Amino acid sequence: MIVVSKKEIDFAVFLLHKLARSWGKPVPDAYQILASTGILDDYILAHYDTLHTLGAEYLVDDITAFVHEKGVIL
Repeated sequence: MIVVSKKEIDFAVFLLHKLARSWGKPVPDAYQILASTGILDDYILAHYDTLHTLGAEYLVDDITAFVHEKGVIL
């Protein structure tokens, strides 16, 4: 079980909403994509210290590319 702080959860929720909007999907669908590919736990939460310093547009592009690398078609 991963232990996360409130600021990490807030960041993940912020990104989740940005990604859902960018992908034209409901937030629960975007969450399912991130959770099922491991991107939420293994990338977004695991690398919060670095990622939270980057811009939202860059993160959306980066994570979208990562999702495509995982074989998910948006």
